[in-house]
Amino acid sequence: MPGRPHRTADTEENDMLVRLADWCYRRRRLVVLAWIAALVGGFALANTFGGELKQDYLQPGSESRAAADTLENNFPQRAGDTIQVVVHSEDGFASPQAQARAEAIFTDVADSDHVVGVASPFVDGGAQQISQDGTTAYAEVALDQRDSDFTPDQAKALVEPILEAGDDTVQVEVGGPVAALSQTAPFGTEGIGLLAAAVILLFTFGSAVAMGLPLVTAVFGLGTAIALGELLRRVVDVPDWAPPTAAMVGLGVGIDYALLIVTRFRSNLAEGHEPRRATVGAIATAGRAAVFAGLVVIVSMLGILLVGLSSLNGFAFTVSLAVLLVMTASVTLLPALLGFTGRNIERLHVPFFGKNPHAYNTSRWYRWSRFVQRRPWAAAVGGLAVLLTLAAPFLGLRLGFPDAQNDPPSFTTSRAYALLADGFGPGFSGPLVLTVQGASGGELLTATDAVGDQLAEVDGVARVSPAVVNDDGDTAVLSVVATTSPQDEATSDLVDVLRDTAVPDAVAGTGLTVDVGGMAAANLDITRGVADRLLLFFGGVLLVSFLLLMMVFRSVVVPLKAVLMNLLASAAAFGVLTVAVSGGWLGELVGIPGATPVPILLPIGIFAILFGLSMDYEVFLLSRIKEEYDRTGDNALAVADGLAKSARVITAGAAVMVTVFLSFALGVDVYGKMFGIGLAAAVLIDATIVRMVLVPATMELLGDRNWWLPGWLDRLLPTIDVDGHDATDSDLGLPDTPVSEPPAPVATGSST
Repeated sequence: MPGRPHRTADTEENDMLVRLADWCYRRRRLVVLAWIAALVGGFALANTFGGELKQDYLQPGSESRAAADTLENNFPQRAGDTIQVVVHSEDGFASPQAQARAEAIFTDVADSDHVVGVASPFVDGGAQQISQDGTTAYAEVALDQRDSDFTPDQAKALVEPILEAGDDTVQVEVGGPVAALSQTAPFGTEGIGLLAAAVILLFTFGSAVAMGLPLVTAVFGLGTAIALGELLRRVVDVPDWAPPTAAMVGLGVGIDYALLIVTRFRSNLAEGHEPRRATVGAIATAGRAAVFAGLVVIVSMLGILLVGLSSLNGFAFTVSLAVLLVMTASVTLLPALLGFTGRNIERLHVPFFGKNPHAYNTSRWYRWSRFVQRRPWAAAVGGLAVLLTLAAPFLGLRLGFPDAQNDPPSFTTSRAYALLADGFGPGFSGPLVLTVQGASGGELLTATDAVGDQLAEVDGVARVSPAVVNDDGDTAVLSVVATTSPQDEATSDLVDVLRDTAVPDAVAGTGLTVDVGGMAAANLDITRGVADRLLLFFGGVLLVSFLLLMMVFRSVVVPLKAVLMNLLASAAAFGVLTVAVSGGWLGELVGIPGATPVPILLPIGIFAILFGLSMDYEVFLLSRIKEEYDRTGDNALAVADGLAKSARVITAGAAVMVTVFLSFALGVDVYGKMFGIGLAAAVLIDATIVRMVLVPATMELLGDRNWWLPGWLDRLLPTIDVDGHDATDSDLGLPDTPVSEPPAPVATGSST
């Protein structure tokens, strides 16, 4: 074989993993008790010292950040967020009864915590806050902090009493980011994912005991990660969507890693090994691959730090913590549990499931590999065509941020948006906020009103509110309402027009300085700011992944193919996501009935997670192929045997992940739906088209060239061995000649 010879079996690193597995097996009661203590203690610490969820999406150095900072420093009564309390009466607010009821509601709101001001429509100058037909009105409620500083519980404490004030005469709804935060709820679909995973594992193993081990391992690891994740919030900003996403990923990979190890354990038992050696051997081989795969996922997630956005940093740390804990559980808790089950792992067998009377070289996966190898060009071209077809819609992906119009109809934010859009136009749900400085007192007020009059004439502006000056008289604020909704591309165009031409023309010769902020402007700045760093993010993740795979497989061609295929699989998954958020039958099926923009943060998260997960399958498959190639030197035979021996566990693991991810698409939150759909599509595409078609086809076409590595590079690169070795007598401290025992009649479930 070209390149450096395969590493010897007694490497120090592998011995350390063997010793750890053996210790956990022998001290299994202590290990289980330690994990129970970690889980209980973690939640106790979280309950006492846990931090709050918060997110700051303002792009550093942007104009919207400058506007927000100006408000916070010079206009504290306007530095916080705002909510709109929307009231609607079929009788119209010309009715004294309806108006009196609405005024009483606004008075109660003014006394609420975090409220610093209420601009009522029923005072002088408030007529513009009543719709032309008189049936809808709204009060602008100023808060003492930004929505990123509110916790979901604080938001609910503010919003829910307002909603309860409605009655038969007056409908009350609340709009704004804080109102949206008040609707935050746990995704609540993890149970569905667990149930679906249990069915797949039962089908794979045919034993309820074997099925339960990956689930228990994943739940312990994920539960501890969730508890420690609350402590993590003390030191980093963690957005509200990070914990459920981490749960989704942690559950999927936790079950996947344990599935791989349990499969190898059962195979070792079937070969006649006693339980201790079967356990340690499974950890030394399959567990080693799981550790490497988990570290690759973590490296991919930490690549998000290159984007430089604090909320994304918190997301990366939260997911990485979940993967680290479930990976640790797989190589510590699982060996202990295997020590308790031993040969009883086949207990509670379900008839007709998981049994495999055939040798791997007569399995359907072996036959499939041979089929692809006989027609490699057809398979390669066909697989590539499918990926490109799926990826094509990705070119039409619309980046942006969903707003209240994309919320479920049951949400108060959705109803508030509908009332405001009907009564005042779609732009009222997210006005632009302009800060003005450069003069003082009455001069500033007059000059700012003059600027507002000019901006009111700009195409796309519905209205401009009168200027408001702070107590010190050095900062004024204008509120500009667009004719289109905050997520509309026309609103982004309006922001550009205001910044590039309209505002500079309006302040020419006045000495005034104006920053354009507000929700729509902030979303635009985030999208562009993150887009500017995408090349650094993608390049960093791809380069590190390429180097790691090159060190593992001692090849330039294999990691290069892996990177290119993963990019194609990512594009195909984003194409599926684009179709889902564009309306139509798929959107209706998953609960996204209307066209919805995709936040740029979401593709970054999906790409990082997908790239890590796809490396898992790359390692699982190619390490088995390389093992066969090292043994035989026959590339075609190695591909056929490697695929036949690993395909079942890859497809079972992928099925578990797909069902777990899709379960999150059943929630009501549109972000959760997008993550679930994107990740499920990515894993399904990667485990089928890429691993089962393109990999064997290209391996056959390239032959021995797959393993080409220049000699100088082989000497330069350190070696990472993910194959490991089965445990030896010396590893376990056993006599040199162990007592022989007949092979146990255990089903391996390795291929059918």
